[in-house]
Amino acid sequence: MLCVRTRRAAVGVVVAVGTVVLAAGCALADTAGSVPRISGADTAWTLISSALVLMMTVPGLALFYGGMVRRKNVLATVMQSLILAAAVSVQWVLFGYSLAFAPGHSWVGGLSWIGLRGVSASLPYAAYSPTIPHQAFMIFQCMFAVITPALITGAFAERMSFRAFFIFSMLWITLIYDPIAHWVWGVDGWIHRMGALDFAGGTVVHISSGVSALAGALMVGRRRGYLKEPMPPHNLALTLAGAGLLWVGWFGFNAGSSLAANGLAVSAFVATHLATAAAALGWTAAEWWVAGKPTVLGAASGAVAGLVAITPASGYVGPLPALVIGAIAGALCYSAVRLKPRLGYDDALDVVGVHGVGGTWGALATGLFASVAVNAAGANGAFYGNPAQLGLQAVAVAVTIGFAFVGSIILYKVVDAMVGLRVIEQDEEGGLDLSEHGENAYVLEA
Repeated sequence: MLCVRTRRAAVGVVVAVGTVVLAAGCALADTAGSVPRISGADTAWTLISSALVLMMTVPGLALFYGGMVRRKNVLATVMQSLILAAAVSVQWVLFGYSLAFAPGHSWVGGLSWIGLRGVSASLPYAAYSPTIPHQAFMIFQCMFAVITPALITGAFAERMSFRAFFIFSMLWITLIYDPIAHWVWGVDGWIHRMGALDFAGGTVVHISSGVSALAGALMVGRRRGYLKEPMPPHNLALTLAGAGLLWVGWFGFNAGSSLAANGLAVSAFVATHLATAAAALGWTAAEWWVAGKPTVLGAASGAVAGLVAITPASGYVGPLPALVIGAIAGALCYSAVRLKPRLGYDDALDVVGVHGVGGTWGALATGLFASVAVNAAGANGAFYGNPAQLGLQAVAVAVTIGFAFVGSIILYKVVDAMVGLRVIEQDEEGGLDLSEHGENAYVLEA
């Protein structure tokens, strides 16, 4: 009798253990199935997009700006884009990415990802990139950080010392760009939680750089001879080549912000191209009507204005709204650039009129034209039954303008007190290529 009871107890134990093991196995299987899987296609598209965005800075922006300055300043101008690609990348890895994207609080990221600690090259961070490795997301965002301070350099071109430019840029990327990126894109950023939409950087990149460029133009002062002597671009062929590279690279900028090779990337790609085409035509038509002749510089600038304006909206609007956004951006930015001499500030390469004004229009237009039919993760805009979205966009625009402008003024004053902002009159007259770098862009032999 005792043996029978023992056998029954043993069987019961085996059954119980088997049940527990089976249940645990099922739980583990369910858990494994819920872990996001890395997609080779999404990862490849994100890395390709990262390379395209880097191409926007060097050589795209370098050529675009380099062709617009006078011959004696072309090397100094392209050098600024090149050195920022190097310096900002190092800053980003050491602490910039952590400040911008690590979980922290609503105003700035934490320090948990300093030196890319815990940022995996093989595992995702699901809050940002569920189907690509965390480092793929990091390096993609790095390229955005690289180009943004490079955009500002067009405002103080031909007169700011290399030393002052470098110090200002590194302070700016840390104290202005990183916090704004966290506000808008960080999982706990306050603008993100508020519900404002910025698919690829209208506030983070373009408004912040355009407003900071205005502060720089005011703080550094006019070029000597401005409005008194001609200062035409020295090589518009370079500028046109740079604009073309920006146009191509911007597909990585906008469509790459989907972080996946999917329909949203296709939609953003199409919207980007159509807005750019419409803006080039819009600027050209406005210039032809007002000035009597369409110019190469105008068409190239119009294309860039369209790229800027569609950036925040690219992942939320369809093809026809993209055409409208681009066409208005071309005419609007042309009008803003024409106002520059009347207002008296010397924004040498039209950063304020193109990026500041274009970015502001694009951010507000997102509040008009956004549709959940395009992107279910977004929101409807005013034209689709949600006028409150326009208000949210306006708040994000106003906060970005105020923070970037006041913060940049303070940084310019700090740098001026440290090393002085601009070169001496003799060096400006002779050109920054020789005075700052000891080189000539063109060697002309008799």
